[in-house]
Amino acid sequence: MTDTIDLSKFEKKMIIRNIEEKDIDEILAMQALCFPGMAPWEREHLESHLEHFQEGQFCAEFEGKIIGSCSSLIINFDEYDDRHTWDDITDNGYISNHNPDGYNMYGIEVMVHPEYRRMKIGHRLYEARKDLARRLNLKSIIIGGRIPNYHKFENEMSPRQYVQEVIHHKIYDPVLSFQLLNGFTLMRINPNYLPDDRASGKYATLMEWNNVDYLPNTKRFYKTALPVRICVVQYQMKQINSFEEFANQVEYYTDVASDASADFAVFPELLTTQLMSFLDEKSPSRAIRRLTEYTEEYISLFTELAVKYNVNIVGGSHFVEEDNGKIFNVAYLFRRDGTIEKQYKIHITPNERKWWGISRGDDVKVFDTDCGKVAIQICYDIEFPELARIATEKGAKIIFTPFCTEDRQGYLRVRYCSQARAVENQIYTVISGTVGNLPQTENMDIQYAQSAIFAPSDFEFARDGIVGECNPNIEMVVIGDVDLEILRRQRQSGTVRQLKDRRHDVYGIRYKKH
Repeated sequence: MTDTIDLSKFEKKMIIRNIEEKDIDEILAMQALCFPGMAPWEREHLESHLEHFQEGQFCAEFEGKIIGSCSSLIINFDEYDDRHTWDDITDNGYISNHNPDGYNMYGIEVMVHPEYRRMKIGHRLYEARKDLARRLNLKSIIIGGRIPNYHKFENEMSPRQYVQEVIHHKIYDPVLSFQLLNGFTLMRINPNYLPDDRASGKYATLMEWNNVDYLPNTKRFYKTALPVRICVVQYQMKQINSFEEFANQVEYYTDVASDASADFAVFPELLTTQLMSFLDEKSPSRAIRRLTEYTEEYISLFTELAVKYNVNIVGGSHFVEEDNGKIFNVAYLFRRDGTIEKQYKIHITPNERKWWGISRGDDVKVFDTDCGKVAIQICYDIEFPELARIATEKGAKIIFTPFCTEDRQGYLRVRYCSQARAVENQIYTVISGTVGNLPQTENMDIQYAQSAIFAPSDFEFARDGIVGECNPNIEMVVIGDVDLEILRRQRQSGTVRQLKDRRHDVYGIRYKKH
């Protein structure tokens, strides 16, 4: 009897999978081989693809080597001009216009290593796209395809004539012929699609594959409005004698928000320092450590209120002891479904370091809610524009800023910066501050605030970019509606489009923490 043959020696491993960050260098090197003479991806382009829609980025791996890849995003195609360019449809290659609620997948590139062609790598990548479109219940896949052999015929025929010849199999084009074989049909021909694609004469064939398994979803429709109601609490700091008094005051405002059918109730920074008014501790650093002992009661209280009153609560901020005695300033998001998130304050003021020894957080969080993605940036953090830009790029549509300032100058720093963040990122921003005083509490003597809700500055938004604001320095709430659908439309077609018009080729922000 002969020995059994070791079949593993003959096996070749081909995998189609999602692209990961470790693949980027290989893909960039492969692109230089696939598209000589054309402007290649930059690393930040591919990093942005993974950040916005990793599920739609595929690669072919053969024997541990990347030999093919494709990139895509989701859009509502009806929102784009018929004569769009590649830059229009991809936000200059960064796909930050990716819309998870869109109807159409748009393929923006497919490439196969020259040494591995005729192995049906492109077909496998297209099939991966089709499987994803079916799984996500998308209506179609649209591509702007090159016609790289057109330069051989451009003196003899128009682009339309050339395309018809390819369709009738009289001319072979490596891209268009391939797309036709994969079930794509011609929609139209777009000029000036890729300015550096000289082989195609800058033309592209707009092609579509229709998903015959698509099932219209009655919950998905073009919205004329997507309102979110926000109740901002301008909270009065005053002497109390127990945690129960604090809980009663907080519950009252949560009830107010609920009665107004608010989606969010927003409380100020350092809300729980009101508890220090009955702790009878003169040393600020020791008072803060005693305050951290109420962390579980604070979390339990706001969790119960969020569920009971059916409102998402930004619970101001609270001092928390973690990491072997370090004290952090933490803002919590209490969702109305009972789940909890938290954001650490990243930039600590000189005053917080001097009196309380507060430690820094180092992560910019964006939270999913039933009203879209939101971020929380505590007081001083809103004065650093990089953080708001990072949160916006992660998908945040609203940034909540609980704050606590002693005087008008400090308050105006928070206000002006919050308004600037709304304009430059085309988002809504919300500031909630404390008023009143705690006479016997060291380092929390006085507060100044005028809480408010801000919008970008354009015709469809509130006048002066102010959705609503409290009167300065008195206890009250302001309730206002912000419209996420208007925000989305204005990012595409507003008077100015700060997100679309960014010069990625000149500058960028690199977030080091992921």
